[in-house]
Amino acid sequence: MKRVLASIAAAAIALAGAVSGVQAQTADEVVEKHLAAMGGRAALAKLTSQVASGTVAISVQGADIPGSVEISRKAPNKTRTFIQLDLSGLGGSAMTVDQRCDGKSAYAANSMQGDREITGSQLQGMLNNTFPTSLLGFKDAGGKVELVGRDTVGGRPVLALLYTPKAGPAVKMFLDAETFLVARTVTTVDVPEAGGPLEQTSDVADYRVIDGIKVPFSIKTSSPIQTVATTLSKVEFNTPLDDAIFSRPIVK
Repeated sequence: MKRVLASIAAAAIALAGAVSGVQAQTADEVVEKHLAAMGGRAALAKLTSQVASGTVAISVQGADIPGSVEISRKAPNKTRTFIQLDLSGLGGSAMTVDQRCDGKSAYAANSMQGDREITGSQLQGMLNNTFPTSLLGFKDAGGKVELVGRDTVGGRPVLALLYTPKAGPAVKMFLDAETFLVARTVTTVDVPEAGGPLEQTSDVADYRVIDGIKVPFSIKTSSPIQTVATTLSKVEFNTPLDDAIFSRPIVK
């Protein structure tokens, strides 16, 4: 049970936001095609926030745990992921995980394991995950993108981009050859609850158009300790969000 709970605590990390062509095309050209496929630079630049909700299914240590999730994001890099899990299948009742990042610091509150500060590469990875996409202004942020090869994801050809931020973990992005939308991302995340760094793969699918922007409604994130399948049911852009929801609550 203890190992299962430690793995569940890492689920919010997985959630918090993965080509054919002329061989001579550059990484910059691929990035521009990707941004155009999402909805275009101009439309993306007008986005200030996103609120999404849906369900999660966590598979860990042979157990399948259902739950609900609410994800709030605000430009440039404020995030909150709130998960409610049903542990009745494990002989428990309910568990909540509330992970917040205010753009400078981050913490996670777990109803069964207490609170903890998020630091190091895990924090830096959250700060690098800018809204609406880290590729929109990666040069201004001091990062770089390289076109590193071709591959297949789900039987479809993809182009592989390596995004290396100024600080923190790099992210490998696989863009669908035809649509130029992200099909998969791979990165290494630091998960203290699990004993150290883990390679994390996120497969994204079921893109839908919301206010002119293409959004994946299905995200399946896998690591050596768990698989988290997220299915969104609602996504809204430019909803007014109070900065306080991203900060650690003040205990009076």
